[in-house]
Amino acid sequence: MQYSISLGHIIDKFELEELHMPETGRKKQILRSDLHRPGLALAGFTEFFDNKRLLLMSRSEIAYLRQLDPTLRKSRIDEMLSRRSPALILARGVIPLPELREACQNFGVPLLRSNESSTILTSKLFEYLSIQLAPRTTMHGVLMEVYGWGVLITGESGIGKSETAVELIKRGHRLVADDAVEIKRLPDGRLQGTAPESIRHFIEIRGIGVLDVRRLFGMSAVKLYENVLLMVRLENWDSKKKYDRLGLEDETMDILDVPVSTITVPVRPGRNLSTIVEVAAMNARMKMMGYNSARELERRILESIQAGSPALVEELQRRDAL
Repeated sequence: MQYSISLGHIIDKFELEELHMPETGRKKQILRSDLHRPGLALAGFTEFFDNKRLLLMSRSEIAYLRQLDPTLRKSRIDEMLSRRSPALILARGVIPLPELREACQNFGVPLLRSNESSTILTSKLFEYLSIQLAPRTTMHGVLMEVYGWGVLITGESGIGKSETAVELIKRGHRLVADDAVEIKRLPDGRLQGTAPESIRHFIEIRGIGVLDVRRLFGMSAVKLYENVLLMVRLENWDSKKKYDRLGLEDETMDILDVPVSTITVPVRPGRNLSTIVEVAAMNARMKMMGYNSARELERRILESIQAGSPALVEELQRRDAL
């Protein structure tokens, strides 16, 4: 699915000055996050000109145009703007050439201006548009920040996701989203999760109802965004199912084509799920830093077996039989 954002929203967000605005100019939809610096186009090379990107010009482009013959200057400007890009933005508060303003009016291209430098403005616009136009999906679950680690808790409805989240909040961790988690894939491959604005900071507990976490626990209990780094999948305990007891195999699940480390936690009375989620987050961070407890245990066992420790072998065989 192709996402877009209106030009009017960008103008308001970055406080751009409108030098020329066609009647429906603010409603134009921006589809690309990268901007086009039209140096080659002004030099006459337009083979790879992308008219879906915002145009950005600054002092260097204006200086180049000034030294051209007036007829050639008008021709190059008309050739560029006749392709009807979504808008032309002038950085550093430069004054537009008369030919530039005239061409924008003739071809219905919004002409905008910012006092920011071209480098800073490009960086800000690219970062903002990359997030707004990023591929996204919505998942059912609870997203928490646990020890600075984004943990997505999933499972069937009524299994205890929200109750686990409340216990984590009481322990000092932060809620990002409950029930519906909006996830975007950023250009660098990170998955960023947030809550829909209409239900942000709210959590539902069966038997109690809807709670406003921000007002009940304070601002330190909530967070707007967090990277999804670990998925904890809760499921009802199945005595016939064989669960991973050592953690030697790393399970992942693809979200927007990005693999996310995943663990499955069987739920039954007496299990402290909030503690399990905390330990899972700490263990995931430790793995990221290069230490795997299961691998270390495996290494020690293999060394002991190679050293000929029959008592240890018997103990392992006994545990395997349980």
